[in-house]
Amino acid sequence: VQLQASGGGLVQTGGSLRLVCEASGSVFRINAMGWYRQAPGKLRELVALSTSGGIINYSDSVKGRFTLSRDNAKNTVYLQMNSLKPEDTAVYYCRADTPRSSWGQGTLVTVSS
Repeated sequence: VQLQASGGGLVQTGGSLRLVCEASGSVFRINAMGWYRQAPGKLRELVALSTSGGIINYSDSVKGRFTLSRDNAKNTVYLQMNSLKPEDTAVYYCRADTPRSSWGQGTLVTVSS
């Protein structure tokens, strides 16, 4: 599975961005799909992940602000990020499990204070 992520950028505190990740290749094998992030000097962490059963798990730090949606017909997941904070600044990575994990190239989100 190959993943193409887009939508990052620079935004002010309180602003919004939408990330998009499109999968190609053996997409019929994908079960879970979602987003992780890695801030400078920190480990990569879960942001939101959608399972094949339709359950979406969110990090406590983004609950109520971020929304993950998945379009299986387009093999695409979206991450709508609202009320962004400086601590959301990170490289965001798309991930798809087949169940082997595949990662996208990362897209930088910078939130200025």
